[in-house]
Amino acid sequence: MPFLLLLSLSVIASPQDKKEVTFSHQTVLDLAKKRAQKPFKIPTQAPISLTRLDAETYQKIRFQQQSAIWGNSPTPFSIQLFAPGFLYKNLVDIDIVESGKSVPINVTESSFKVPNPEIANALAQVGKYAGFRLHYPLSKGQEKNEFIIFQGASYFRAVSKGQLYGISARGLAIDVAEPKGEEHPTFTHFWIERPGKDQTAIVVHALLDSKSVTGAYRFGIYPNDPTRMDVKVTLFPRIDIPHIGLAPLTSMFLHGSMVPAKSTDYRPQVHNSQALAIKTGNGEHLWRPLNNPNSLQISGFMDEHTKGFGLIQRDRQFVNYQDLEAHYELRPSLWVEPIEDWGKGQVQLFEIPSNADTNDNIVAYWRPEGGLKKGQTFSYNYRLIWLNDINPMPSKTKIVRSAKGKLFEDGSREMIIDFSRIDVNQLNTISMNASSNHGKIIATKLIANPSIDGARVFLRFQPEDADVAELRLQLMNKDTPISETWLYRWIKPSLFAGE
Repeated sequence: MPFLLLLSLSVIASPQDKKEVTFSHQTVLDLAKKRAQKPFKIPTQAPISLTRLDAETYQKIRFQQQSAIWGNSPTPFSIQLFAPGFLYKNLVDIDIVESGKSVPINVTESSFKVPNPEIANALAQVGKYAGFRLHYPLSKGQEKNEFIIFQGASYFRAVSKGQLYGISARGLAIDVAEPKGEEHPTFTHFWIERPGKDQTAIVVHALLDSKSVTGAYRFGIYPNDPTRMDVKVTLFPRIDIPHIGLAPLTSMFLHGSMVPAKSTDYRPQVHNSQALAIKTGNGEHLWRPLNNPNSLQISGFMDEHTKGFGLIQRDRQFVNYQDLEAHYELRPSLWVEPIEDWGKGQVQLFEIPSNADTNDNIVAYWRPEGGLKKGQTFSYNYRLIWLNDINPMPSKTKIVRSAKGKLFEDGSREMIIDFSRIDVNQLNTISMNASSNHGKIIATKLIANPSIDGARVFLRFQPEDADVAELRLQLMNKDTPISETWLYRWIKPSLFAGE
């Protein structure tokens, strides 16, 4: 009987088979701190016989489901593992924790269903994995559903009930879009605590390592509707890090109602996320539609005591995507919520030119003011929520659509913004607070939009001599905001696709 099957029946192997080690989160903290005091070592990588595999061959390597860890035990959770190979070169240690003791999971020749014996032998000799996925019954009475994946550098993805994988989260981002190149921190070791049979949450610990920093992570994971994760992080910088991104999110935006397709495409919209949303420290709710520009665009939203941010997929209607395979209407939104005060900093948004829906070209994260200093421990906590949409202003209107309107002979342009939940009888009492940092707003008009039980704004903008302009619009009732604040970066036609 393969060892992994034995492990699924009894998580802790016997001492003669495996070395049990006392474990707590302090173990990860101590390892991260000790490692930060030494020069960075590149993580051990899989042999070329595995990394040279093409995508089709790698996808044929399947973890044997009957070997799923805890698959036959009373706990509602189970673990399946990913083989190294193809793009997943770094080897990852994975331990199971039970009763305060950890034991490593090793690979045998029967761990995976593989295309040929040579691959099975190579995996057994490597003896480690590239990541893992967790399963849990998201619906009562159903079999266990895969709901979260940790695989590749510090990336992980999750879903709630009824969703499909889309947006990714990361443990940390360093030097994104810097001339010297981005640094990619990596989770090198995981410890997964075994939940009791009545527990509805699971705890995963991770050790992060990189040239500039090490880190100890604790993920409290609650699969539900929606799935959420409480993340506790302690970082140990090896050097000063002026540009660091906390709680980074990575997504895809190809085209949509504000950005026409760059080539013929039968699909009206193609994106995993349609907008960046921010709840600022002073309580304002920002809504910034995403772009797919011709050149890299970086936006910074300065804030203090930020309440949260996320990349949101608000449009849940199939008719607006028309993709029978990807089903972008089922992709999750992902919201980041600081559990304690993060002080001063900014939400940074990166929009990278892309011609394919396979490219993740959108990045967003919190950049703390001042960065990190060598030798100074830095700790923070936050919550991730995989939801369908965020309703930042309960019982108030929200933006449901942004689109481009006419291009006038005088060079002015029209933008259209649809707002939900506005009574037609309120229209006469609503004002529009519209502005632009360059060029000028020529006119605004508000009319009823019965199809969404709301209203439509027509905003006419004259760029004048501006190359770039930041547009802003919010609906007001007297002096009180009643909507999210719509933001949009207009870029001169020669610089921005689709203008």
